[in-house]
Amino acid sequence: MEKVEEIIDLGDLDERFYAIVGRGDENLKLFSQLFGVKVLARGTEIRIRGEEEKVQNISKFIREVLREFAKGPLSSGEVRERAKAFVKGTTEGVSPDAEEVVLITYRKKAIVPKTENQKVYVRAIREKDVVFGIGPAGTGKTYLAVAMALAFMKENKISKIILTRPAVEAGEKLGFLPGTIAEKVDPYLRPLYDALYDMVGYDKTAYMLEKNIIEIAPLAFMRGRTLNDAFIILDEAQNSTREQMKMFLTRIGFGSKVVITGDITQIDLPRKEESGLVEAVRILKGIEGIGFVQFGQEDVVRHPIVARIIRAYEEYEKKQGAGQEKGKRSRKQTSEQNSPQSP
Repeated sequence: MEKVEEIIDLGDLDERFYAIVGRGDENLKLFSQLFGVKVLARGTEIRIRGEEEKVQNISKFIREVLREFAKGPLSSGEVRERAKAFVKGTTEGVSPDAEEVVLITYRKKAIVPKTENQKVYVRAIREKDVVFGIGPAGTGKTYLAVAMALAFMKENKISKIILTRPAVEAGEKLGFLPGTIAEKVDPYLRPLYDALYDMVGYDKTAYMLEKNIIEIAPLAFMRGRTLNDAFIILDEAQNSTREQMKMFLTRIGFGSKVVITGDITQIDLPRKEESGLVEAVRILKGIEGIGFVQFGQEDVVRHPIVARIIRAYEEYEKKQGAGQEKGKRSRKQTSEQNSPQSP
């Protein structure tokens, strides 16, 4: 089949160019494999050569990515994930254009799920009563949950948003910290405020908090309440105790939606205390109306270095675990060899 060439000139060596090309041209190498064409960068140009249909396909993808930059910046890792999703969508007959916008921020930036697991997560939140989002930092678990809560509010599906976190992290207890109760809990809840400020701005966040449309409080403050017609997010759930998790789950009222997020590799509870999140995952698997979404380092949408750091830690912990298991077996064998033999 005759080969054709298409040139896409970005006009500048800007963030769009480097996000598409990737470090050391790693994205272009991936595109060549995924789309079955030759892709090179020359100056500000991206040159594509191959069979006409395949060239048109990758050209369509790159132009879609360029349009996305008008809504907000993308990292090179996000571009790679979109390329994989695009090719998968094309081969499965799913339109790669059908990307759902969760929310438009006050700055007119579109919040969209950027990886396959994020898309599964958003769908689960729409369809299930309770959703667990479990995985490392930077995978968008909390950010997307807050965006979905605001979207549900905008669609009049709920009347209140409740954002909560366990107020015990890194061994600190509220009673031992200085200041009023508000001053004590504020640092623990700051990431939730930051997400709201990013989506609806400071003034609207302050107004919604003042009118009690949005409530941000420590998990312990949920005791004794029944929460109807609310979108409730429990963040950092790995630091909830078994009792707190059971208490929280039994607060769910009619018309409510619950999202529970956490990273079971980052538990700050005392060593002997089991995480309520870990236990809940074991107990509630397979229960109708409850969804579980597992995120991995491939879903990290922060700076690309974050994904590499997480991967390095995961590999290290795996080796450490294997080493400890080997040490146990070695000690057991030594003990058996040294034990007195029966006559």
